Amino acid sequence: MKITVAVGDDHPVVRAGLVQMLTASELIDVVAEADDGTQLLDAIRALRPQVALSDFRMPGLDGAALALAAQQEQLPTRVLVLSAYTEPAIVFRCLENGAAGFLSKDVDRTTLIDAIHSVASGTDVLPPEFIGDVLDQIRQRRTATPAAITLSPREREILAAAAEGRSAPDIARSMHLSTSTVKTYLRRLYEKLGVASRGAAIAEAMRQDLLR
Repeated sequence: MKITVAVGDDHPVVRAGLVQMLTASELIDVVAEADDGTQLLDAIRALRPQVALSDFRMPGLDGAALALAAQQEQLPTRVLVLSAYTEPAIVFRCLENGAAGFLSKDVDRTTLIDAIHSVASGTDVLPPEFIGDVLDQIRQRRTATPAAITLSPREREILAAAAEGRSAPDIARSMHLSTSTVKTYLRRLYEKLGVASRGAAIAEAMRQDLLR
């Protein structure tokens, strides 16, 4: 079955190129195009694609605001931000708001399509070159208040595995648990950390020194 994708970019030539690139893949079905964030959110609400490929800077809603809106409305679509702007603060904001991944527009076709497949399967995507900068952003946001959250050994184990980018089925296999059990643990972790997505959970866990 093809992965359904909605594409948002306010530059017509860039958007057309992305759509053509994705359509050329036999495993991706582009179900909507939008030239601003509000239109893209409307398309997500109406069509519920598996992935929304969104430019960061767009009229209406930018990529980070779109990711937050999708989280708040509990829409099933996972947002993958693709941007020419890769400042650490922008990457961090997108992840903090619940984006499932962030890529530079410099990526090649294979990397982009692989990222869409990963996001659709539940795995977050962040290229290695961004990780150090995101960690710096997390450190800058740390406060002197000690972490008040207590995690069980199993919760720490699952959180660490999630931070490595492993999917719920993969974590389940390695820990001899059912996938539904792992997903339950992840939901409880989100509740404890006060977040709504894996990326935000990892960022908050790092901020509170819960990942060691």
